[in-house]
Amino acid sequence: MIMKHGQMPSPEGVKPEWADKVLHASLELGGTAIYGADIPTPPFEPIRSAYLSLAVGSNEEAERIYALLSEGGQVFMPMAETFFAHRFAMFRDRFGTSWMLLHEKAMN
Repeated sequence: MIMKHGQMPSPEGVKPEWADKVLHASLELGGTAIYGADIPTPPFEPIRSAYLSLAVGSNEEAERIYALLSEGGQVFMPMAETFFAHRFAMFRDRFGTSWMLLHEKAMN
């Protein structure tokens, strides 16, 4: 779901440059809801050094979500098997959010 500032019930006070900015958005990934919004700068800036981490229950789900979120973004570590995960990737999505996505291996 996505609602832009210009779609509010009473958008009269919305500045024209903010009409197409996100007021409220929700995205469901692996049964988890993530919410977001555009925030004016200053003082807020895009996240650059923090990552959202998402663990999923299968290789197929990891591959599916990776394809969706990395499209149009920047891949730092392509989806691959590692010593700790069946699938692991690090990337920034097209909106500037950095992600670590994995399907973990059982650790003994």
